[in-house]
Amino acid sequence: MHRIVVLGAGYAGAFSAGRLARRLHSDDFEITVVNAEPDFVERLRLHQLAAGQDLRHRPLAEVFAGTGIRLRVARVTDIDVERRTVTVVDGEGIDGLEYDTLLYALGSTATVDVPGVDEHAFHVAARPSALRLRARLDELGEDGKVLVVGGNLTAIEAATEIAESRPGLRVSLATRGELGGWLGPKARRHLLRAFDRFGITVHEHTAIERVEQTEAIAADGTAFASDATVWAAGFAVHPIAASSGIEVVPNGQIRVDRQMRSVSHPDVYVAGDSAFVIGENGRPLPMSCASAGATSNQATAAIIGDLTGRRISSASLAYVGNHISLGRNDAIFQLVDGDVRAKPGALCGRTAARVKSAILSTAAWAMSHPNFGMPSHRYRLAAAHDLVAA
Repeated sequence: MHRIVVLGAGYAGAFSAGRLARRLHSDDFEITVVNAEPDFVERLRLHQLAAGQDLRHRPLAEVFAGTGIRLRVARVTDIDVERRTVTVVDGEGIDGLEYDTLLYALGSTATVDVPGVDEHAFHVAARPSALRLRARLDELGEDGKVLVVGGNLTAIEAATEIAESRPGLRVSLATRGELGGWLGPKARRHLLRAFDRFGITVHEHTAIERVEQTEAIAADGTAFASDATVWAAGFAVHPIAASSGIEVVPNGQIRVDRQMRSVSHPDVYVAGDSAFVIGENGRPLPMSCASAGATSNQATAAIIGDLTGRRISSASLAYVGNHISLGRNDAIFQLVDGDVRAKPGALCGRTAARVKSAILSTAAWAMSHPNFGMPSHRYRLAAAHDLVAA
Protein backbone atom coordinates (compact mmCIF):
# COMPACT_ATOMS: atom_id res chain seq x y z
CA MET A 1 0.00 0.00 0.00
CA HIS A 2 1.27 3.45 -0.94
CA ARG A 3 0.55 5.72 2.04
CA ILE A 4 -0.71 9.22 1.28
CA VAL A 5 -1.11 11.56 4.24
CA VAL A 6 -3.02 14.82 3.83
CA LEU A 7 -2.39 17.47 6.47
CA GLY A 8 -5.37 19.78 6.89
CA ALA A 9 -8.99 19.47 5.83
CA GLY A 10 -9.88 23.01 4.86
CA TYR A 11 -11.00 23.93 1.35
CA ALA A 12 -7.74 22.71 -0.24
CA GLY A 13 -7.09 19.65 1.91
CA ALA A 14 -10.61 18.22 2.06
CA PHE A 15 -11.22 18.63 -1.66
CA SER A 16 -7.83 17.14 -2.55
CA ALA A 17 -8.29 14.15 -0.25
CA GLY A 18 -11.71 13.36 -1.70
CA ARG A 19 -10.47 13.66 -5.24
CA LEU A 20 -7.49 11.39 -4.59
CA ALA A 21 -9.73 8.80 -2.92
CA ARG A 22 -12.06 8.74 -5.92
CA ARG A 23 -9.27 8.56 -8.49
CA LEU A 24 -6.83 6.11 -6.89
CA HIS A 25 -7.48 2.40 -6.40
CA SER A 26 -8.04 1.39 -2.79
CA ASP A 27 -6.06 -1.83 -3.28
CA ASP A 28 -2.91 0.22 -3.92
CA PHE A 29 -3.36 3.40 -1.91
CA GLU A 30 -4.10 4.25 1.71
CA ILE A 31 -5.20 7.84 2.32
CA THR A 32 -5.18 9.42 5.78
CA VAL A 33 -6.38 12.95 6.52
CA VAL A 34 -5.18 14.72 9.67
CA ASN A 35 -7.21 17.67 10.91
CA ALA A 36 -7.36 19.43 14.25
CA GLU A 37 -11.17 19.60 14.23
CA PRO A 38 -13.70 16.85 13.43
CA ASP A 39 -15.71 19.16 11.16
CA PHE A 40 -15.13 20.88 7.85
CA VAL A 41 -14.99 24.59 8.65
CA GLU A 42 -16.23 27.07 6.06
CA ARG A 43 -13.55 29.63 6.77
CA LEU A 44 -15.07 32.13 4.36
CA ARG A 45 -18.17 32.24 6.57
CA LEU A 46 -16.43 32.58 9.93
CA HIS A 47 -17.23 36.30 10.10
CA GLN A 48 -20.89 35.22 10.04
CA LEU A 49 -20.27 32.80 12.91
CA ALA A 50 -18.54 35.53 14.91
CA ALA A 51 -21.41 37.93 14.30
CA GLY A 52 -23.87 35.47 15.84
CA GLN A 53 -25.13 33.38 12.94
CA ASP A 54 -25.13 29.58 13.01
CA LEU A 55 -23.38 27.70 10.22
CA ARG A 56 -24.26 24.29 8.86
CA HIS A 57 -22.61 21.41 10.70
CA ARG A 58 -20.40 19.43 8.29
CA PRO A 59 -18.69 16.48 10.06
CA LEU A 60 -15.66 15.27 8.13
CA ALA A 61 -16.70 11.69 8.83
CA GLU A 62 -19.79 12.36 6.71
CA VAL A 63 -17.85 14.33 4.09
CA PHE A 64 -15.51 11.37 3.56
CA ALA A 65 -18.15 8.65 3.97
CA GLY A 66 -17.79 5.88 1.43
CA THR A 67 -14.39 7.05 0.19
CA GLY A 68 -12.17 4.83 2.32
CA ILE A 69 -10.33 7.85 3.70
CA ARG A 70 -9.01 7.43 7.21
CA LEU A 71 -9.72 10.52 9.31
CA ARG A 72 -7.40 11.34 12.18
CA VAL A 73 -8.61 14.19 14.39
CA ALA A 74 -5.35 15.45 15.82
CA ARG A 75 -2.96 18.38 15.79
CA VAL A 76 0.22 18.22 13.72
CA THR A 77 3.29 19.10 15.78
CA ASP A 78 6.23 18.00 13.64
CA ILE A 79 7.25 16.66 10.23
CA ASP A 80 10.39 14.59 9.69
CA VAL A 81 10.90 14.78 5.94
CA GLU A 82 13.94 12.49 6.03
CA ARG A 83 12.17 9.65 7.82
CA ARG A 84 8.84 10.54 6.19
CA THR A 85 6.90 10.73 9.43
CA VAL A 86 4.39 13.18 10.86
CA THR A 87 4.01 13.63 14.61
CA VAL A 88 0.46 14.30 15.82
CA VAL A 89 -1.15 14.90 19.19
CA ASP A 90 -4.72 14.08 20.19
CA GLY A 91 -6.61 13.26 23.36
CA GLU A 92 -4.82 9.94 23.65
CA GLY A 93 -1.30 11.35 23.40
CA ILE A 94 1.49 11.60 20.84
CA ASP A 95 1.64 9.41 17.75
CA GLY A 96 3.67 9.13 14.55
CA LEU A 97 2.25 8.60 11.05
CA GLU A 98 4.43 7.27 8.27
CA TYR A 99 3.89 8.41 4.69
CA ASP A 100 5.17 7.76 1.19
CA THR A 101 3.55 10.89 -0.23
CA LEU A 102 2.61 13.95 1.81
CA LEU A 103 0.10 16.63 0.83
CA TYR A 104 0.64 19.69 3.00
CA ALA A 105 -2.51 21.83 3.28
CA LEU A 106 -2.35 23.34 6.76
CA GLY A 107 -3.39 26.76 5.45
CA SER A 108 -2.92 30.03 7.30
CA THR A 109 -4.13 31.98 10.30
CA ALA A 110 -4.15 35.61 11.37
CA THR A 111 -0.87 37.41 11.98
CA VAL A 112 -0.13 38.12 15.64
CA ASP A 113 3.19 39.95 15.30
CA VAL A 114 2.01 43.22 16.85
CA PRO A 115 2.36 43.58 20.65
CA GLY A 116 -0.83 42.70 22.49
CA VAL A 117 -2.64 41.05 19.59
CA ASP A 118 -2.16 37.51 20.87
CA GLU A 119 -3.32 38.44 24.38
CA HIS A 120 -6.13 40.91 23.73
CA ALA A 121 -7.40 40.70 20.15
CA PHE A 122 -9.77 38.35 18.33
CA HIS A 123 -9.68 37.09 14.76
CA VAL A 124 -11.93 35.20 12.36
CA ALA A 125 -9.33 33.04 10.61
CA ALA A 126 -10.19 29.96 12.71
CA ARG A 127 -13.36 28.60 14.25
CA PRO A 128 -12.24 28.70 17.92
CA SER A 129 -11.26 32.37 17.68
CA ALA A 130 -14.46 33.25 15.83
CA LEU A 131 -16.45 31.62 18.64
CA ARG A 132 -14.46 33.55 21.27
CA LEU A 133 -15.29 36.77 19.45
CA ARG A 134 -18.95 35.75 19.31
CA ALA A 135 -18.98 35.14 23.05
CA ARG A 136 -17.38 38.55 23.65
CA LEU A 137 -19.95 40.29 21.45
CA ASP A 138 -22.70 38.49 23.38
CA GLU A 139 -21.27 39.94 26.59
CA LEU A 140 -21.42 43.44 25.12
CA GLY A 141 -25.07 43.01 24.24
CA GLU A 142 -26.50 46.13 22.60
CA ASP A 143 -23.76 48.47 23.77
CA GLY A 144 -20.06 48.46 23.15
CA LYS A 145 -17.26 49.48 20.81
CA VAL A 146 -15.76 47.10 18.27
CA LEU A 147 -12.61 48.02 16.36
CA VAL A 148 -11.66 46.01 13.28
CA VAL A 149 -8.01 46.41 12.29
CA GLY A 150 -7.15 45.89 8.63
CA GLY A 151 -8.28 46.98 5.20
CA ASN A 152 -8.39 43.67 3.35
CA LEU A 153 -11.35 41.51 2.38
CA THR A 154 -11.54 39.78 5.78
CA ALA A 155 -11.57 43.11 7.63
CA ILE A 156 -14.31 44.55 5.41
CA GLU A 157 -16.47 41.43 5.71
CA ALA A 158 -16.03 41.23 9.48
CA ALA A 159 -16.86 44.90 10.04
CA THR A 160 -19.99 44.92 7.87
CA GLU A 161 -21.27 41.58 9.18
CA ILE A 162 -20.94 42.62 12.81
CA ALA A 163 -22.50 46.02 12.12
CA GLU A 164 -25.47 44.45 10.34
CA SER A 165 -26.05 41.61 12.81
CA ARG A 166 -25.54 43.74 15.94
CA PRO A 167 -26.73 47.26 15.13
CA GLY A 168 -26.43 48.39 18.74
CA LEU A 169 -22.65 48.13 18.66
CA ARG A 170 -20.46 51.02 17.53
CA VAL A 171 -18.19 49.52 14.88
CA SER A 172 -15.09 51.20 13.50
CA LEU A 173 -12.27 50.13 11.21
CA ALA A 174 -8.63 51.21 11.16
CA THR A 175 -6.48 50.59 8.09
CA ARG A 176 -2.94 51.54 7.11
CA GLY A 177 -4.03 52.67 3.68
CA GLU A 178 -7.19 53.81 1.95
CA LEU A 179 -10.29 51.70 2.47
CA GLY A 180 -10.90 49.77 -0.74
CA GLY A 181 -8.14 51.68 -2.48
CA TRP A 182 -7.43 48.72 -4.74
CA LEU A 183 -11.02 48.61 -6.03
CA GLY A 184 -12.29 50.20 -9.23
CA PRO A 185 -14.27 53.47 -8.97
CA LYS A 186 -17.70 51.82 -9.08
CA ALA A 187 -16.87 49.19 -6.50
CA ARG A 188 -15.23 51.65 -4.12
CA ARG A 189 -18.20 54.01 -4.24
CA HIS A 190 -20.47 51.08 -3.41
CA LEU A 191 -18.18 50.03 -0.55
CA LEU A 192 -18.13 53.48 1.02
CA ARG A 193 -21.92 53.78 0.73
CA ALA A 194 -22.28 50.44 2.53
CA PHE A 195 -20.03 51.61 5.38
CA ASP A 196 -22.07 54.80 5.67
CA ARG A 197 -25.29 52.79 5.70
CA PHE A 198 -24.02 50.60 8.55
CA GLY A 199 -22.64 53.60 10.45
CA ILE A 200 -19.09 52.20 10.49
CA THR A 201 -16.44 54.81 11.31
CA VAL A 202 -13.33 54.50 9.15
CA HIS A 203 -9.83 55.59 10.21
CA GLU A 204 -7.66 55.57 7.10
CA HIS A 205 -3.85 55.82 7.05
CA THR A 206 -3.85 54.55 10.61
CA ALA A 207 -1.32 51.89 11.61
CA ILE A 208 -2.13 50.11 14.87
CA GLU A 209 1.10 49.26 16.66
CA ARG A 210 -0.15 47.96 20.01
CA VAL A 211 -3.33 46.37 21.34
CA GLU A 212 -4.40 46.55 24.97
CA GLN A 213 -7.43 45.16 26.75
CA THR A 214 -9.65 48.22 26.25
CA GLU A 215 -7.92 50.15 23.46
CA ALA A 216 -5.65 50.01 20.43
CA ILE A 217 -2.75 52.40 20.03
CA ALA A 218 -1.81 53.85 16.63
CA ALA A 219 1.71 54.72 15.46
CA ASP A 220 1.08 58.42 16.14
CA GLY A 221 0.01 57.67 19.71
CA THR A 222 -3.75 57.98 19.13
CA ALA A 223 -5.71 55.62 21.36
CA PHE A 224 -8.90 54.05 20.02
CA ALA A 225 -11.23 52.76 22.73
CA SER A 226 -12.39 49.22 22.02
CA ASP A 227 -14.30 46.59 23.96
CA ALA A 228 -13.40 44.01 21.29
CA THR A 229 -10.53 44.45 18.85
CA VAL A 230 -10.78 42.23 15.76
CA TRP A 231 -7.38 41.68 14.14
CA ALA A 232 -7.63 41.23 10.37
CA ALA A 233 -4.37 42.80 9.23
CA GLY A 234 -2.95 39.86 7.31
CA PHE A 235 -2.29 36.12 7.29
CA ALA A 236 0.58 33.95 8.43
CA VAL A 237 1.26 30.31 7.58
CA HIS A 238 2.02 27.59 10.10
CA PRO A 239 5.73 27.50 11.09
CA ILE A 240 5.90 23.69 10.93
CA ALA A 241 7.02 23.69 7.29
CA ALA A 242 10.03 25.91 7.98
CA SER A 243 11.03 23.99 11.10
CA SER A 244 10.88 20.68 9.23
CA GLY A 245 13.61 21.65 6.79
CA ILE A 246 11.33 22.01 3.76
CA GLU A 247 12.45 24.98 1.67
CA VAL A 248 10.28 28.02 2.35
CA VAL A 249 10.22 31.67 1.32
CA PRO A 250 10.68 34.40 3.97
CA ASN A 251 7.00 34.45 4.98
CA GLY A 252 7.04 30.68 5.65
CA GLN A 253 5.18 29.49 2.55
CA ILE A 254 6.60 26.36 0.91
CA ARG A 255 8.34 27.00 -2.39
CA VAL A 256 6.88 24.67 -5.01
CA ASP A 257 7.26 24.01 -8.72
CA ARG A 258 4.45 24.39 -11.27
CA GLN A 259 3.10 20.95 -10.25
CA MET A 260 2.90 21.91 -6.56
CA ARG A 261 5.85 19.74 -5.55
CA SER A 262 8.20 21.07 -2.90
CA VAL A 263 11.39 22.13 -4.68
CA SER A 264 13.45 20.61 -1.86
CA HIS A 265 11.39 17.44 -1.20
CA PRO A 266 9.51 16.18 -4.29
CA ASP A 267 7.51 13.66 -2.25
CA VAL A 268 5.85 16.62 -0.50
CA TYR A 269 3.06 18.38 -2.40
CA VAL A 270 1.42 21.59 -1.26
CA ALA A 271 -2.05 23.09 -1.72
CA GLY A 272 -3.76 26.19 -0.39
CA ASP A 273 -2.30 29.15 1.47
CA SER A 274 0.88 27.25 2.38
CA ALA A 275 2.03 27.14 -1.26
CA PHE A 276 4.28 29.79 -2.78
CA VAL A 277 3.73 29.51 -6.51
CA ILE A 278 3.84 31.95 -9.40
CA GLY A 279 0.50 32.39 -11.16
CA GLU A 280 -0.30 32.94 -14.82
CA ASN A 281 0.34 36.68 -14.44
CA GLY A 282 3.90 36.19 -13.20
CA ARG A 283 3.01 37.10 -9.62
CA PRO A 284 2.72 34.86 -6.55
CA LEU A 285 -0.81 33.58 -6.02
CA PRO A 286 -2.39 35.35 -3.02
CA MET A 287 -3.66 33.47 0.01
CA SER A 288 -7.33 33.00 -0.90
CA CYS A 289 -10.07 30.44 -1.48
CA ALA A 290 -9.62 30.87 -5.24
CA SER A 291 -5.95 29.96 -4.90
CA ALA A 292 -6.91 26.96 -2.76
CA GLY A 293 -9.01 25.62 -5.63
CA ALA A 294 -6.32 26.14 -8.25
CA THR A 295 -3.47 24.68 -6.19
CA SER A 296 -5.48 21.69 -4.99
CA ASN A 297 -6.48 20.85 -8.58
CA GLN A 298 -2.85 21.01 -9.65
CA ALA A 299 -1.50 19.12 -6.64
CA THR A 300 -3.94 16.23 -7.01
CA ALA A 301 -3.28 16.03 -10.75
CA ALA A 302 0.45 15.85 -10.05
CA ILE A 303 0.11 13.21 -7.33
CA ILE A 304 -2.09 11.04 -9.54
CA GLY A 305 0.24 11.46 -12.50
CA ASP A 306 3.43 10.85 -10.55
CA LEU A 307 2.11 7.72 -8.86
CA THR A 308 0.21 6.13 -11.74
CA GLY A 309 2.37 7.17 -14.68
CA ARG A 310 -0.44 9.16 -16.29
CA ARG A 311 -0.02 12.49 -18.04
CA ILE A 312 -0.26 15.41 -15.61
CA SER A 313 -2.77 18.03 -16.68
CA SER A 314 -2.08 21.70 -15.98
CA ALA A 315 -4.65 23.52 -13.88
CA SER A 316 -5.11 27.24 -14.45
CA LEU A 317 -3.30 29.39 -11.89
CA ALA A 318 -5.11 32.59 -12.85
CA TYR A 319 -6.42 35.11 -10.32
CA VAL A 320 -9.49 36.85 -11.66
CA GLY A 321 -10.86 39.06 -8.91
CA ASN A 322 -12.19 39.75 -5.42
CA HIS A 323 -15.61 38.84 -4.08
CA ILE A 324 -16.50 40.75 -0.91
CA SER A 325 -19.65 40.28 1.14
CA LEU A 326 -21.14 43.34 2.85
CA GLY A 327 -23.59 41.67 5.19
CA ARG A 328 -26.13 39.11 4.03
CA ASN A 329 -27.81 41.08 1.23
CA ASP A 330 -24.99 43.08 -0.33
CA ALA A 331 -21.65 42.30 -1.94
CA ILE A 332 -19.06 43.37 -4.51
CA PHE A 333 -17.46 41.29 -7.23
CA GLN A 334 -14.43 43.13 -8.61
CA LEU A 335 -12.63 41.66 -11.64
CA VAL A 336 -8.91 42.31 -12.09
CA ASP A 337 -6.65 42.28 -15.14
CA GLY A 338 -3.44 40.31 -15.70
CA ASP A 339 -1.49 42.76 -13.54
CA VAL A 340 -4.02 42.40 -10.69
CA ARG A 341 -5.34 45.91 -11.28
CA ALA A 342 -9.06 46.43 -10.79
CA LYS A 343 -11.12 46.71 -13.94
CA PRO A 344 -13.47 49.72 -14.13
CA GLY A 345 -16.72 47.80 -13.81
CA ALA A 346 -17.96 45.64 -10.97
CA LEU A 347 -20.98 43.61 -9.94
CA CYS A 348 -22.54 45.12 -6.83
CA GLY A 349 -25.56 44.74 -4.59
CA ARG A 350 -27.99 41.85 -4.08
CA THR A 351 -27.00 40.11 -7.30
CA ALA A 352 -23.36 40.00 -6.22
CA ALA A 353 -24.47 38.68 -2.81
CA ARG A 354 -26.46 35.87 -4.42
CA VAL A 355 -23.51 34.98 -6.66
CA LYS A 356 -21.14 34.81 -3.69
CA SER A 357 -23.58 32.70 -1.69
CA ALA A 358 -23.83 30.28 -4.61
CA ILE A 359 -20.04 30.09 -4.92
CA LEU A 360 -19.61 29.31 -1.22
CA SER A 361 -22.38 26.72 -1.29
CA THR A 362 -20.82 25.06 -4.33
CA ALA A 363 -17.40 25.03 -2.66
CA ALA A 364 -18.84 23.32 0.43
CA TRP A 365 -20.75 20.81 -1.72
CA ALA A 366 -17.57 20.01 -3.65
CA MET A 367 -15.88 18.79 -0.47
CA SER A 368 -17.91 15.59 -0.60
CA HIS A 369 -18.39 15.58 -4.40
CA PRO A 370 -14.86 16.31 -5.72
CA ASN A 371 -15.63 14.66 -9.08
CA PHE A 372 -18.66 16.97 -9.46
CA GLY A 373 -20.95 14.02 -10.09
CA MET A 374 -18.77 12.47 -12.79
CA PRO A 375 -17.84 8.76 -12.61
CA SER A 376 -14.83 7.85 -10.49
CA HIS A 377 -11.76 6.37 -12.17
CA ARG A 378 -9.68 4.12 -9.94
CA TYR A 379 -6.10 4.24 -11.19
CA ARG A 380 -3.54 1.67 -10.07
CA LEU A 381 -0.09 2.34 -8.70
CA ALA A 382 2.41 2.14 -11.53
CA ALA A 383 5.40 -0.18 -11.30
CA ALA A 384 8.68 1.48 -10.41
CA HIS A 385 10.11 1.10 -13.92
CA ASP A 386 6.95 2.63 -15.39
CA LEU A 387 7.30 5.67 -13.14
CA VAL A 388 10.93 6.12 -14.16
CA ALA A 389 9.94 5.93 -17.81
CA ALA A 390 7.12 8.44 -17.29
